[in-house]
Amino acid sequence: MGRTDKLDSILQKEISSIIQFDLNDPEVGFATVQEVRITPDLSKAKVYVSFFGKNYGIAALKRSKGFIRSELAHRLKMRKIPELEFVVDDTLDKVERIEEIVKNTVGNK
Repeated sequence: MGRTDKLDSILQKEISSIIQFDLNDPEVGFATVQEVRITPDLSKAKVYVSFFGKNYGIAALKRSKGFIRSELAHRLKMRKIPELEFVVDDTLDKVERIEEIVKNTVGNK
C-alpha cells in the first residue's frame, strides 16, 4: 500500500466521521463516503459520496467543504489539507441498470 493509498483511507475514514457526527446540515441526508482519491502532489482529493434516496445532499456537502477541511486540519498531522471535491458516486445505479438490461435481454430470448 503506497503513501497516497494510506492517505486515501485515512481521509475517507475522517471525512465520513465528520459528515456523520459533526456536520449539522439536514440537507446532507444519509451520505456514505465510498472512496477518496488524493492526487500524487497531495493538493486535491476527490471524495466519492453516495446518498440514500436522492442526490440533493451533494450541494450541501459542497457548501460545507470549508468546515470539513478545517475539521480535518484539527484531526490530521498534515502540513496542508487537500482541496476537497465532492462527487456523487453513482456506481451502484449503473450496476443496477446493467443488471436490469441483462435480465431483460436474457428473459426475452
